[in-house]
Amino acid sequence: MTDSQHLKVLSANIQAGSSTRGYHDYVARSWSHVLPLGSKQTRLDEIAGLLQDYDIVGLNESDPGSLRSGFRNQTHYLAERGGFEHWSHQPNRSVGGVASSANGLLSRHAPQEIRIHPLPGRIAGRGLLIAKFGTGAEALTVAVCHLSLGAQSRASQLAFIAEHLGDAEHAVLMGDFNCVIDRPEMSQLFNRTNLAPPSESVLTFPSWKPQRGIDHILISDTLRANNLRAMPAAYSDHLAIALDLEVPGKALRKP
Repeated sequence: MTDSQHLKVLSANIQAGSSTRGYHDYVARSWSHVLPLGSKQTRLDEIAGLLQDYDIVGLNESDPGSLRSGFRNQTHYLAERGGFEHWSHQPNRSVGGVASSANGLLSRHAPQEIRIHPLPGRIAGRGLLIAKFGTGAEALTVAVCHLSLGAQSRASQLAFIAEHLGDAEHAVLMGDFNCVIDRPEMSQLFNRTNLAPPSESVLTFPSWKPQRGIDHILISDTLRANNLRAMPAAYSDHLAIALDLEVPGKALRKP
């Protein structure tokens, strides 16, 4: 790829700053999912330290401002602490103002356009955030998603995503897919978009003893990537996933 730029990309399900170090914590520390107590501030600062090394970051389960986060928009906080000039978020689910969840995008480059879409499914509360960088044929589309647990809902969500990314020549789709890469419903992305199946997958869940690769960064076959890796995200129940990406030189330039 001539006249290319290099980006470091990371995707992380941060579990709203809550700590899970084993299955027992889902019960023993269930209060942390509804109350602004514990060491969430420390964990957010640890996550911000991790993000500082990256150019574009996708977030799942970032609280947009409810009781459990002390009414703090965690995406905004991480953008400020990580030194990101540009950030966007997409609140998807709110439980009576006690706990809320959002997709987030942090970037050191200014997007030309941001679009947000609720995803279809049997239970509302999943979303797709799409950012477009640059213009014309070399524009870069970056999308963040968080899919459902059920295969039927995931299938309809992936069909929706494929429809919205189908025309993007250079695209990145990242997030918590809640499924491994070779699930039948995933084929819609590879058949209907320029996204390509990854040459390898990394295990991301559960973070304390990874057994399944359910967090992914998918890229178009027009792009190049290397150094796919997983790393702790401050005691979230997911590991973060990252890669080094090569994109067209004009993909991030302002028109």
